Amino acid sequence: QVQLVESGGGLVQAGGSLRLSCAASGRTFSTDHMGWFRQAPGKEREFVAAISWSSITTHYADSVKGRFTISRDNAKNTVYLQMNSLKPEDTAVYYCAATKNWGSRVDSYNYWGQGTQVTVSS
Repeated sequence: QVQLVESGGGLVQAGGSLRLSCAASGRTFSTDHMGWFRQAPGKEREFVAAISWSSITTHYADSVKGRFTISRDNAKNTVYLQMNSLKPEDTAVYYCAATKNWGSRVDSYNYWGQGTQVTVSS
């Protein structure tokens, strides 16, 4: 089992940057694929980025490609989301999640953090 705790959210102006972190505890982090999702008020939770357990493979939503970078440090049991050139439409609660099954579907992920708020002002 994996427990996930996100941090690093906050308020930033459009064009700014934030780095989210997700600290994992449990025995399986190094063999889990990890993903970041987000949910804006009144909208469904959506995929942002994913990284394979080995860091060899990454996948991004078209809306963040070229602006966001996902990475992980298995020695620190941590996954990161570097967010650059932020836009007001990036405002959402951001969640990290873990899965044994590679993919971008919400229902593919078994373990979720509590989320961290990101607000981008125009």
